[in-house]
Amino acid sequence: MDHQKIRRVVTGHDSEGRARVVDDSAVRPITSGLMPGCAAYRLWGRDERPTFPDDGSPGSAEAWYPPRDGSRFMINTIPPGELVPSPDLDPVEAMAELERQMPGAPAVMEPGVPGMHTTDSIDYVLVVSGEVTLELDEGEQVVLRAGDAVVQNGTRHAWRNHGTGTCTIVGVAIGADRTRRV
Repeated sequence: MDHQKIRRVVTGHDSEGRARVVDDSAVRPITSGLMPGCAAYRLWGRDERPTFPDDGSPGSAEAWYPPRDGSRFMINTIPPGELVPSPDLDPVEAMAELERQMPGAPAVMEPGVPGMHTTDSIDYVLVVSGEVTLELDEGEQVVLRAGDAVVQNGTRHAWRNHGTGTCTIVGVAIGADRTRRV
């Protein structure tokens, strides 16, 4: 599946404190044979609380998910149906590649339950197109369609597309503290 690039425009301040466009470029999708047809676009991230004025340069944001006081801005596309990797895919090599592309993301995924994960973040998610099912503990599910929004409060969840077309979701993740593992 051919995924489009997403245009990202970044603003910042010049030395006089005036607002300026400091970057206008395309963000390429991250894809993996482990999740055929899916694409993830990491649009922005920082590991610390921002202070302004700043020059609009990207801050440090190595891990896929944010630490406390950090944030991430992303778009994900999810094709319909089960995400079944090709039988000739080398799972060890594919997992290593996924770790290089999305550092730390494989560590939060539950083995044996494809797509199920828990992050130490509050996520604001908007369904932009298509339909997706949010699955929670004990099989609880809610179907979401374009225009629906989710506030994901650090709970165990997975996104499943039981619809007929590709679903696009936009999310902002803000790092949080977890007092105990559930």
